[in-house]
Amino acid sequence: MTTTLYGIPNCDTVKKARKWLDANGIEYRFHDFRKDGINESMIREWMKTQPLEILLNKRGTTWRQLPDDVKDSVDERCAVQLMVEHPAMIKRPVMVSGNNTSVGFKDQDFQAFFGL
Repeated sequence: MTTTLYGIPNCDTVKKARKWLDANGIEYRFHDFRKDGINESMIREWMKTQPLEILLNKRGTTWRQLPDDVKDSVDERCAVQLMVEHPAMIKRPVMVSGNNTSVGFKDQDFQAFFGL
């Protein structure tokens, strides 16, 4: 089963996740949102197990720079489009292994995700 870690290489949380995976001997492929791209079908696939409220990063600079009228009227379709256009709006990292998806990084969550 292939494990893919999605994110941005200079993100501190992604760096922590990668360090954890390496330290625990877990093989994975890194998918850089900016270089490798992201599309609506990927985001919709993640949304099958992760709610939009988890995936959409409303704490980051990209979100905060949006006009208030846009932020106030975001629905699911609009949010997905924003994440495609601005991958930094996706909470990082996104980890996919088989049918399992995890968003963000916490040591105990990764341990549970990989059954360690």
